[in-house]
Amino acid sequence: MTQDIPHSLSPQDCLVAVMIAVSASDESIRTAELVKIEIAVNNLPVFGEYDADRISTISQVVFDLFEQEDGLDALFGLVRNNLPERLFETCYALACDVAAADGTLQETELRLLEEIRYELNIDRLHAAAIERGARARHLRS
Repeated sequence: MTQDIPHSLSPQDCLVAVMIAVSASDESIRTAELVKIEIAVNNLPVFGEYDADRISTISQVVFDLFEQEDGLDALFGLVRNNLPERLFETCYALACDVAAADGTLQETELRLLEEIRYELNIDRLHAAAIERGARARHLRS
């Protein structure tokens, strides 16, 4: 349950939570999305000191929140309170990469990405560039 976690999440926990939320948003967590999350956590500098074993704990937090009526709002509250603003675009980029990882964007994923843009106040032009980059990285031949 969410009561089992500390009152604050690390910035990296927030990034993982958003990636998990995007993956789970269409109620089907795909292998390609999980691999994308694992690759990000294992390779990106922002996760350099992160304990990858926390992914399962953070995943459970997200799943617990998604079972609550206002769970998405609670998730965004946690992210806004614990993720430095300098990492907001990083968060959105990771979310876009997870959404694009399986080669298709479901309507629920698109709506969640829109909500992330709004909640993190991502400039529309910056968001478009981030989305374009994700699309280019995940294009199939």
